[in-house]
Amino acid sequence: MNEFLTWLLDAVQSVDPLVRSLIAGFAIMLETSVLIGLIVPGDTIVIVAGTAVASWAEGLVLGLAVVIGALVGESIGFWLGRLLGPRIRRSWLGQRIGDENWARSERYVDRRGGLAIFISRFLPVLHSLVPLTVGMTQYSYRRFLAWTLPACIVWASLYIPVAALAAGTYRELADRLHFAGYIFVGIIVILVLAVFAMKKVIHRLERRHMEGDAVGDVKD
Repeated sequence: MNEFLTWLLDAVQSVDPLVRSLIAGFAIMLETSVLIGLIVPGDTIVIVAGTAVASWAEGLVLGLAVVIGALVGESIGFWLGRLLGPRIRRSWLGQRIGDENWARSERYVDRRGGLAIFISRFLPVLHSLVPLTVGMTQYSYRRFLAWTLPACIVWASLYIPVAALAAGTYRELADRLHFAGYIFVGIIVILVLAVFAMKKVIHRLERRHMEGDAVGDVKD
């Protein structure tokens, strides 16, 4: 396994750091854009790019690219909601999402306000629908950015440092331990499982605000 992982990591690292960052940023832009985010594996691309980080400067550039890409993608969703509104929901692609998912997004935004914008970044499906839904309301773009920017920063901070640490640890151990590859894979698997578990916990805690009988809601 060590030989394969070394080849794979070297292949990723051979790509110019700026190009890697731009690719990751573009992928995240698509992942956070309206509806496209349901099929683009943005998390995976960021993890792969993170394994090639060789210095704090490269990590900073990648982090900035990911955050900017996420902001652009969510802004696209916001402005599409503001300009096109229900026409997107009535479109073929919008109908594929299902009326219940749209209704849950509307209830969540109505009941949680700015918190819905922040928390939805960590929730499946809603991370693509909430920016659209917010755009359809009277919520200002400035307030939207104020909530989504910290969410994007937290999201990027979950992936890049751990992926870089896993790759760095593997390179240090590869020549000494024949099972170093399994350590690398284990760290990545733990990261993915931890993020998955976090999303599940957040969804469970927030579910009552998405359903029809929620009480005690907080809005901004």
